[in-house]
This record gives sequence, C-alpha cells and structure tokens, in this order.
Amino acid sequence: MDGEPSDESAVRFGIREVTSVLTPQTYRLFKVNGKPILIRGGAWDHDMLLRPMTHEQYKAHFEYVSEMHLNAIRQEGQLETDEFYDLADEYGILIMAGWCCCDVWEQWDKWLPGTLDIATDSLRTEMLKMRSHPSMLTWLNGSDGPPPPDVEQAYLDVEKQVGWPNPVVNSASDQSTTLTGKSGVKMTGPYDYEPPSYWLEDKSKWGGGWGYNTETGPGPAIPPLESLKKMLPKEHLWPVDDFWNFHGAGERFKDLSRFNEAMNATYGPPSGLEDYLRKAQAIAYDGERAMFEAYGRNKYTSTGVIQWTLNNAWPSTYWHLYDYYMYPAGGYFGTRKACEPIHVQYSYDDHGVAVINTSQQSAAGLTVSAQAFDFTLQKLFSREVKADAGPDSSTTVLTLPDFSAQAPSPVYFLKLALTDSAGKEVSSNFYWLPAKLAVIDWDNTPDSAFTPVKTFEDLTALNKLPRVKLEASAAIEKTAANDQVRVRLLNPSKGLAFQVHVGIRTSGSAEEILPVLWEDNYVTLMPGESRTVTARYLSKIALKGPVELVVEGWNIEATTIAIRH
Repeated sequence: MDGEPSDESAVRFGIREVTSVLTPQTYRLFKVNGKPILIRGGAWDHDMLLRPMTHEQYKAHFEYVSEMHLNAIRQEGQLETDEFYDLADEYGILIMAGWCCCDVWEQWDKWLPGTLDIATDSLRTEMLKMRSHPSMLTWLNGSDGPPPPDVEQAYLDVEKQVGWPNPVVNSASDQSTTLTGKSGVKMTGPYDYEPPSYWLEDKSKWGGGWGYNTETGPGPAIPPLESLKKMLPKEHLWPVDDFWNFHGAGERFKDLSRFNEAMNATYGPPSGLEDYLRKAQAIAYDGERAMFEAYGRNKYTSTGVIQWTLNNAWPSTYWHLYDYYMYPAGGYFGTRKACEPIHVQYSYDDHGVAVINTSQQSAAGLTVSAQAFDFTLQKLFSREVKADAGPDSSTTVLTLPDFSAQAPSPVYFLKLALTDSAGKEVSSNFYWLPAKLAVIDWDNTPDSAFTPVKTFEDLTALNKLPRVKLEASAAIEKTAANDQVRVRLLNPSKGLAFQVHVGIRTSGSAEEILPVLWEDNYVTLMPGESRTVTARYLSKIALKGPVELVVEGWNIEATTIAIRH
C-alpha cells in the first residue's frame, strides 16, 4: 500500500540454452546457445570422509579448473551443495551429472520392493535443486550402462515432470536403448599409462581423440615430494613399496607397475626418489598435454573428453590433475598448456603444426614459428608461416619433415611459438620427441583399461643433459584482490634448461604456499632465453611473512632466492 512493496525476493539466474545432437559419426555434440562446444573437463571427487568444504576451498577448486582452461566437471553420483553449483555458474563451468556406477543404483537385479521409489524420489530432489543452474550441461541416467526399460522410463517421467531443461543421456558408455536411442558417448579408457602418441594414433576403437570420452586419462599422477611426505612414513618414501600401493587406485590399478615399467624404458631407471619424481612430472605433463591436444585438434570429430579424474578423495598416486593437498604439478600444467584459448601444437601422427582457436572470435594475422633441434641443439629446421584462425577452429598450418631421416639424434626438440598481428606472443610450446615413436600393440588390447606397448619410446638421452644454473629474480606485487609474485628466469648457459619448476614458500619451510595460480610452470628455456611468469594467490595475505623462491628442474642446479616485500 501507498507505494510500499508488500513482499520481495531476489533470485540469481542465467539465461542460456543447452542442446545436443548426434554427429554423422553418431558422436554426441553439445551446443550452448546454438554453438557447438568441445567439452574438456575432469571428474570430481568428494572428500573420502564427506567433510564439508569452506567457501575458500570450493573457490580454490574452481580457480584451478578455470586456470587450466577446462570448461566442465563430471559428477558421477557425487552431487554437491548449492554453493558448489553457484560457483560453477559464476565461473562458467558446465556440470555433467548423473547416477553412480559400482553400487546399488546400477545393481538393478538386486533392487527390493520400494527401491525404485527411493531412486525416483532421489532423482526428483536433485533435479529440482539443479535445474535452475545455468552451469548444468546434461544428466546421465546410468553410468557404466543404461538402466533397464522400466527404470529408464520412470527416470524419464520424473525428468519431464520437473521440467529438466537440458539433454538426458542414457549412460556414460556407448549404449543404445529403445527409449532414448544411442548415447553418443564412449567410456573406453584408458586408465593407465599410454605413450603421448596413443591419443592421435587411435582413430576409431579405443580412447583416442575421437567421439566423446566420458572418463579417460594417461594413468598415475605422482604427487611431489612435499605431498608424499604427508602421505607416507619417512622410511617408506623410497623405493616404491606397498605403502605407495596403499595410496593407489582399485581393481587393476592397485600399484604403479605399468607406470614404472614405462618410466624405466622411456626415461631410464631412476637413480633415486628425486630422479623418480622429476621423471614422473615430465611423464604427467607430456601425457595430459597429448590427450587434450589430440581432442582439440580433432574437433568436431572429437566432441568431448573428461579426464579421470580432476582431483582425489584422499591422498593418492593415481588419477588427478592436482593432488589432494591442492598441489598443481606436471599434469596440471600440461593440461593448462594444451587447453589455451588460442594454442599452437604438434601432431604425432602426421608431423603437422596446428593452431587451435577455442574462442568464438576469429584471430587474423597470426604468425606461427617452428624450430627443431637435435640433441646437441643444432638447428635442423626453422620456418615461419602466416595463419588465420577462425572462430572455434582447428587448422593445420604446416607439416614438419621427418628429422630422423635427415639427421639421426637420440632426442629431438621442437619449439613452437604463435604471435598475434601486433607481434605479441599468445602461445608457445616445447616438445621433446624420440627418434622413433612407441609401438602400441593395438591388436592385443584386452579391454579399455589400457593398450599394451610393444616398444616404448627411448628418451634416455635426456639424462645426459648438462647441468644448468639459471639466473632468477622475483618481486611481490600487491593488488586490490590478492598477492602475486612476478618471476623472471634467464638461462645464461649454452645448454638446455629442461622442465624448470618454480615454487614460492615461506622462508624456512619445505612446503610451497598453496593454493597458487601460476601463469606457467615446468617450462623449458633455450640458451640465452628468458621467461617471466606470475604466481597469483587467492588471498591478500598469502605472502604475509618472509618468503622465498625455489628454482629447480630436470637438469637445474637448485636455487633459493629471498623475495623482498
């Protein structure tokens, strides 16, 4: 009355439309507001003890996902709080949700009278909670397989009743049902180590860069030393033993035997724990980069890939892009590199150099630079080409020669750079390539867990890289939102500085300050090359005390530098 409101409420909402179609190859392709999108994401894990997260903890996870340039999170039955979905909305991260495998919800033959009622009531509750969130991408009515017709129909009835606005898929595997037809997705693994070339060599049967892979990845992800010290007794840090295996995965992935076999053959047996960890991070970086790059180059023959997994429910040596303690290591930065909005990359299958544009804007007047070197850093190839990258495109701009045919070398190095029309670098990439790719035993693949390798790559020459001492400086910069540190690295030597890792820790501590958002890490510097990278923190007081920069790497003389406020 008298112009005064009698009641009011505030609602946050987003307007968008999510649809999906089956491509001519019957792969499911999602569209947002009518535009196709290549789904690149990771699978979410609750804390094992279901401990609730604070806002700051949730936010750190979404910051990491955003920093890796991923656009999706898959939740397999492990549904979350309203705060989780609110943050997904804010960060623009799509949520692929659905029923969980390996429990009563997929053991339909064991259901008792009333179980279906519990299932449909549970589904209704979750649908009502999630349906208004613009972050929702799809709902899967099954995981490893679709439900039987009566259960699927009951689920479809609920989804219609509550007005679920997004696509529904029968399961996370390549299945068809009489009610909803073909799923259009695959669940073909692998879940254990595969060589980087795997993802482009497989073109039609297993986990390679084609179709929509709902869960896959290059296997183990070994945490750094400071995390291992929290997981393992001091006397069991080395060598790898059953205490490590206790932190492995389940079923066929209870130990690191296949990963260790690949490391020994590819990089050489480790001389000790530090050497093992250096090689493990190089493997994780190379493997995650290769997987995401394969799906990126092949869009829209590829339509989606979900890394198994994003994080861990407890401290683990398997399946994460950052570990339980929020430490971003090799796999994190390999993923971040591969998923850059505008990205230059190498293709193992055809020696091509491709430019991937994930944005919806065209990028004209680009310059692609490719330089190849033998193990002694003698230049074998150098070329620049002009290129345009259309919106949401993948374009191969040049093909490299077979260097092994013209100049035998145990390892080759490839340095790629992409600059915009103003000459500013927008992407760079560095590869260490074997003289011969791994020979993968495609004909004897027992199942989707992994494909055996007949002959591994030989990159053992990397152990002979000369030691390098880098010059480094760091400065703290205060912003209104947070603390950040700008780090400059220079390689003054005549040798290659390989897999350089930088970290910031409180002076006198052995642990890095986490969570942290590094612009880049595990970088490689040619002789005379310099790089500047920035570390951002989520808090304005993260660096409240004396701090120091630690510089280390594959063949790097470790250096610690005090950082002044």
